[in-house]
Amino acid sequence: MSGQASAPLAGLRILEMAGIGPGPFCGMMLADHGAEVIRVERPGPPGMVDPMRDPLLRSRRTMSLDLKQPEAIAAVRRLAATCDGLIEGFRPGVMERLGLGPETLLSDNPALVYGRMTGWGQTGPLAHEPGHDIDYLAISGTLHALGEAGRKPTAPINLAADFGGGGMMLAFGMLAAILQAQVSGVGQVVDCAMTEGSAVLASMVWGFRAQGMWSDARGTNLLDGGAPFYDTYETADGKWIAVGAIEPQFYAALRRVMELDGAEWNAQFLPAVWPVLKRELVQRFKRRTRDEWVAAFEGHEACIAPVLGFDEAIAHPHNLARAAFVTAGGVTQPAPAPRYSVSETVSPRMAGDHEGAAILAEAGFAPAEIAALGF
Repeated sequence: MSGQASAPLAGLRILEMAGIGPGPFCGMMLADHGAEVIRVERPGPPGMVDPMRDPLLRSRRTMSLDLKQPEAIAAVRRLAATCDGLIEGFRPGVMERLGLGPETLLSDNPALVYGRMTGWGQTGPLAHEPGHDIDYLAISGTLHALGEAGRKPTAPINLAADFGGGGMMLAFGMLAAILQAQVSGVGQVVDCAMTEGSAVLASMVWGFRAQGMWSDARGTNLLDGGAPFYDTYETADGKWIAVGAIEPQFYAALRRVMELDGAEWNAQFLPAVWPVLKRELVQRFKRRTRDEWVAAFEGHEACIAPVLGFDEAIAHPHNLARAAFVTAGGVTQPAPAPRYSVSETVSPRMAGDHEGAAILAEAGFAPAEIAALGF
């Protein structure tokens, strides 16, 4: 990159009410791509993760306000009036009880986009119930599809609801609403429910299901580990290899390298023979180490890759060539993504000292007002 182009979201100003998980992820995504994101935290000790070592909190300015004080509530209202968007992840009704609900803030700033991040959504029988990623994933139908055949459903850490169906979905929704507000001058509420977002992520599976191509029996389908040519296999050194040889040319390359000559291998998409084929692959992959298999498949275009741990991923030649991981503040972490041909993303910087006084001064607060807020 030339260094001359600004980030694509430069000029946007977002107020983030501090939370955990998907809300901060949304703030990180917006900040990575150039938005000015101001994070408002409540006074007190940090949570489970040191803020200065948490990539989710990177690249924004932070201030602390005691939202039990009327002066702090008034300050948030004034700040929100200068912003394009606001992110909050409290249970429904909490912001309203604070006097910071969307009706109030949109009356101050009619073009404001008010992003609400919850597990169940703002309405519905479960709206006020507690929950975590695994719970939201559970009622979306998506969790049922994840796991090995004959075994329990297995959550993919908290990637599918918290981050994919939550934080990233909210970032998309906010940008869509901000684009509309820039044209119409009319802001709105974005009600992002992780359970619905995780269902959207499974849209292709719902399409397979509608065509009779997906079974509710976990681990028996094309993409869930049921197919022998789309799964992970342990190698001689106790490591793992990922096989994704779906298309005929990739499947043919898999057969060629592994010398899979039996007639049963001709019926690639016949589920009845998959267990037999898989048992043979399990045995064959254990004959060599992971890296030996990678070398054997090199140049054959069989859609084979080593399953890497975090330390290995950082050092992989492809990731090094693309600078897929960066180090900021002594913390190695994923670089902002995606990439742009003209614009640039923001080089990550870890959370630092709170900047409440400076933020308020820039927003037009008088010195006495800033002092009254404890800065």
